Amino acid sequence: MASMQLRLSLLASLVLPATLCYAQQPHIEQVGAAAQANLQALVNGSPTVVPNGSRNEILGSPYADDRWLPAKLIMSNKVPLAPVPLKYDVLNKRLLMRLVDRPKDSLQLDDRLLERFILQEPATGLTPARERVFRRFTEAPVPSQRTQFVEVLQEGKYTLLKQYIKVVHKAPTGAYTTGNRLDEVEDKPTYYVRRPDATAVPVKLNLKQMQSSVPELAAALKDAPGAKNAKTEAEWTAVFQSLNAR
Repeated sequence: MASMQLRLSLLASLVLPATLCYAQQPHIEQVGAAAQANLQALVNGSPTVVPNGSRNEILGSPYADDRWLPAKLIMSNKVPLAPVPLKYDVLNKRLLMRLVDRPKDSLQLDDRLLERFILQEPATGLTPARERVFRRFTEAPVPSQRTQFVEVLQEGKYTLLKQYIKVVHKAPTGAYTTGNRLDEVEDKPTYYVRRPDATAVPVKLNLKQMQSSVPELAAALKDAPGAKNAKTEAEWTAVFQSLNAR
């Protein structure tokens, strides 16, 4: 009876409405049986199993990253969770994970108490291992987007954020249609700069438009190393890193 009451108490804590105030990071090192049990509770009841063949029905990817990457899960209630292989399904606005005891199934994570997740990207021959932080877009100009996740590319006085957006283009239909008949997913990310006053403004990744969108940075950007010719996400991440280091 005591065991049943403990489990019900745990499940009740995991279905409370999510709070958007950031809590202190839980102790992720607690990855033993208790942390694994807490993780299991996030899909107990009505887990969503994603069919393996779903990717064959479209061109392009619904995910922020196609790989199953180990992720730390940071909860608002400070419940410790074991790291878990994770995918962010941008198109369907959900997080998918795999549990130790169900490695062949993709299960939808109940993310109502999730504040952020940190993907552990392995090293390659060209790049070192790194952590990719995704958090709630609490400062989104559109209120309905404030519970969605954005990637923090560079954090500081001025923070560079990436909002993943996927757009589906339906395949043409009809008896005389030729060529591809698969729906296609297009990537249309939007970048934002979070100001010190906690407002976020959309920006384009080129110097002229960046200066126009964030005029208080115009002079600093003019002299920032690499800003004049920066065009890629990685280049602008480096620019903001140099700005925030001043």
